[in-house]
Amino acid sequence: MKLTVQGWQNLVLAVLGTAVLGCSIAATILVGQADQVSNQLRDGVQPARVAAYQLQAALRDQETAVRGYLLTADPRFLDPYHDGRASETAAAEQIRQDLAGSDELLTDLDRIEAAAEQWRDEYAGPLVAGIVGAEQLDDASINEGRALFDRLRELFTVQNDHLTEARAAGLIELDEIRGWRDAVMIAMILTFVVTAVLLAVVMHNAVTRPLSALAAACRRITEGNFGERIIPRGPTDIRAIGADVEDMRQRIVDELEISRSARAALDEQADELRRSNAELEQFAYVASHDLQEPLRKVASFCQLLERRYGDKLDERGIEYIGYAVDGAKRMQVLINDLLTFSRVGRLNATTTEVDLNAVVNAAMINLATAIDETGAEIVLPADPLPTIDGDPTLLAMVWQNLIGNAVKFHRAGLAPRIVIECADGTGEHADKHLFTVTDNGIGIGEEFVDKVFVIFQRLHGRDSYTGTGIGLALCKKIIEYHGGTIWIDTTYTDGTRFTFTLPATPTTAPDLAAQPELEGSM
Repeated sequence: MKLTVQGWQNLVLAVLGTAVLGCSIAATILVGQADQVSNQLRDGVQPARVAAYQLQAALRDQETAVRGYLLTADPRFLDPYHDGRASETAAAEQIRQDLAGSDELLTDLDRIEAAAEQWRDEYAGPLVAGIVGAEQLDDASINEGRALFDRLRELFTVQNDHLTEARAAGLIELDEIRGWRDAVMIAMILTFVVTAVLLAVVMHNAVTRPLSALAAACRRITEGNFGERIIPRGPTDIRAIGADVEDMRQRIVDELEISRSARAALDEQADELRRSNAELEQFAYVASHDLQEPLRKVASFCQLLERRYGDKLDERGIEYIGYAVDGAKRMQVLINDLLTFSRVGRLNATTTEVDLNAVVNAAMINLATAIDETGAEIVLPADPLPTIDGDPTLLAMVWQNLIGNAVKFHRAGLAPRIVIECADGTGEHADKHLFTVTDNGIGIGEEFVDKVFVIFQRLHGRDSYTGTGIGLALCKKIIEYHGGTIWIDTTYTDGTRFTFTLPATPTTAPDLAAQPELEGSM
């Protein structure tokens, strides 16, 4: 029979309940019988014995009164006789009430009453009624009366013996019932003890031992022995749990094999990627030097041509030489900016606690000339900017590019005004700082809010504004490297408002030696 843990428990409890119920019924019956016997002794036999003594005393009083009257012929001696008759009647009635249902004991009473009536009819009654005078009784009549009353005394003895025997039998029966009651109580206690032991054994064999074996197998699996099979044991539900755990183990083993294969492939790809990155780094370094050297030579020789043969060239020739020099210089700037963009977060990266107040001040110092020339006003927040984890040089490039763009793209005839604000992020930006850089410049069209963050994407010609178009792309890459995001707030129409987030959980020790002194391209 395959039972669950609950089934075994219900079975043991059912056996316990049945045993307790049976013992309770037996104990109730025995207690009822004990009460019945005790009540019979208390309210039946014992009062009957007292009433029997009263009955016998009443008859003796009658006999004594008759004997006194016989000796003295004084009628006053007959008063106890009449009182005895009344006491006799009351005592007999009391005995019949107390011994109702005890026919054997009532038979003794009937015999005594019959003998008493015979004594009164044949001897005491005529004498008391005056039918026969005391002087008329001879010795034979007196002896006959005495014999009749002696018969009564014998019946008294029989009645007393029977009542004593009935009391003793009741006490014996009461003791037997109490013994059975005690035996039932002991059996009930033993049933509880045996059932508790049985329940403990069942729970140990059906629950504790299978669960312990399952737990031990699970521990060995967690320690890395994934090849160990789990054999279901115990009740049905624990076996089902063991089967489920075995299925889970098998699935883990299968997934582990797949993950090992995938990890091996990923390791190969990672190695390949590291080799590729190393080659790209080497290529970028070589390309930066190998490309810039010819450009420097082109620019130098063009300038030499202009100085040596300037008086022999016409205006168009001098213009062509200027184009060549300008193109070479712009190519150098583009190469340097591209190298800077590719190195974000990869080369010489540091992570420390960065005070953004110092970073913004460093950026403003780098832009001091442009700020003074345009008369720009930079409004810092009333509360100090927070301290975050990051690379101080890269973060300085972010502020330098954003503030520099706000100064560069100002409206003609209007001094730039840049407002920097900081607040705690909410919703999807919870646990982050939310920064805004707002200016009153020419603004950016809504259709270009994504294009401006693409590398080398320009919205204006080189004749209008200088730069390579890498500044905002660099800002986006640096902020995302630090775990934040950047976007343009299109709801602001009086200029441009850049909004970006940075994580607000500094955990590293401050690096006092790190100084934000890198100038970025705008």
